[in-house]
Amino acid sequence: MSVARPAAVAVQFLTRFPTGVAAVTGEDLGRSIPFFPLAGALLGAALAGAAAAISGRIAPALGAALLLALHAFLTGGLHLDGLADLFDGLSGGAGDRARTLAIMRDSRIGAHGAAALVVALLLKAAALVTLLERRELFALLAFPAVARFSVVPLVVWLPYARPEGMGKPFHGGGRGWHVPFAAVLAAAAAAGMRAHAIVPVLAALLAAGAAARAMHRRLGGLTGDVYGACIELAEVGFLVAAAAG
Repeated sequence: MSVARPAAVAVQFLTRFPTGVAAVTGEDLGRSIPFFPLAGALLGAALAGAAAAISGRIAPALGAALLLALHAFLTGGLHLDGLADLFDGLSGGAGDRARTLAIMRDSRIGAHGAAALVVALLLKAAALVTLLERRELFALLAFPAVARFSVVPLVVWLPYARPEGMGKPFHGGGRGWHVPFAAVLAAAAAAGMRAHAIVPVLAALLAAGAAARAMHRRLGGLTGDVYGACIELAEVGFLVAAAAG
């Protein structure tokens, strides 16, 4: 089977980069899972390129804000909604599975979800300021790829909590070999950081894993919103660890 279509589907679903893929099916989505880090690497390359272009020309704080805006544009803010839904569900579900799922499906954002978005964006911005000051462009290349890898084992290994939903085709198409394949792609994206990648990668995986574990215990599985939230939390974990190193 050609890898071109599933790779293009992953890029098309996770970013706004044009791929020209039409009539995407649920089977296509399942086959795209191992290429999540590839989509992340393309996003990271765009961010690193933008950082290189503005480095030394504008203040790091302004540069960090512009990079966050570019990141949101290139992803369509896809995972930010999931982050808000996760925290609204955890806080408002009162331990009840059905109530938690209902809250997460609600399109409105509650106080806890809004607070989570603000904190996550502030942490990203603060970390990006430090990385721009140190001109650590390889970290900017790596963090989206590693974050999107972090969700691959969760999609493949953990059950899905709803009978349907945006994330269901991904879980249904998950295969064991997707995890090591995606890991190789993520490792390639982080190779430029060499040994400095170890702690940020671990922080990203721990952040995503902790969120997944909490929701698995609450719901008996994960949802598409949880997948998105795990990617956002993994990005925060990677960037903060990279900036603190």
